[in-house]
Amino acid sequence: MERLTESVKALVSSYEDYGLINHFNGPNLPSRESIEGILADLDAILFPGFRENELPDEESLQLTIAERVYRTARKLANEIEKSLSFSCRTNNFNCEGIGCRTMAELIVEDFFSQLPEMRRVLSLDVAAAYRGDPAAKSIEEVVVAYPGLQAIAVHRLAHYFWVREVPLIPRMMSEIIHGRTGIDIHPGATIGESFFIDHGTGVVIGETTVIGKNVKIYQGVTLGALSVKKDEADKKRHPTIEDDVTIYSGAT
Repeated sequence: MERLTESVKALVSSYEDYGLINHFNGPNLPSRESIEGILADLDAILFPGFRENELPDEESLQLTIAERVYRTARKLANEIEKSLSFSCRTNNFNCEGIGCRTMAELIVEDFFSQLPEMRRVLSLDVAAAYRGDPAAKSIEEVVVAYPGLQAIAVHRLAHYFWVREVPLIPRMMSEIIHGRTGIDIHPGATIGESFFIDHGTGVVIGETTVIGKNVKIYQGVTLGALSVKKDEADKKRHPTIEDDVTIYSGAT
């Protein structure tokens, strides 16, 4: 074990040599572990009764949801504050003179005000999956078992923060669910109502993709783009899919 001392010295030296992949200075970055916990909390809020060991009764529902919302809001505000502080330091975000904490809290308050509408849209996604897959035996099966629904639910959360230019967190959310489902949806993609991904493994949906209503895609579909220069990243470079379209497996 004596060689470990030399290994430690070499590692510390590498931090100086390859500082691009260190983060010692400036504010803390959002925690992946915290974002995973926030996604779990939001999932329980969006789909109440599907994730708990014990179902909330009607009398305690208001109190149960209030506790979840306030707890999740605090955690989310903390992580957004870290993101904004990082971006303010790199001059990519302007908190409009009110401070990163206040801006984070305003974003969180607006986010939770959008969740009822998000539930409406997700209910249409669930219905589309049940309607579009003959193998689906029930709505409950779709909610508890379908990876495509999990991916689109997280995408709709991440897209909210992407549109509001919250740094880091939207990509963290999308990559967490990508790792779990094999479905890679960039948080910048715009996706309409009643969207269904069947099977899902290997699906890729790029940043500037626009998808209309009542669209169904199968596993292995890539809505990608040709390689472009870095300074052209803001240009539209991914497909637009109109309403009522089905894209079958392996299409690019």
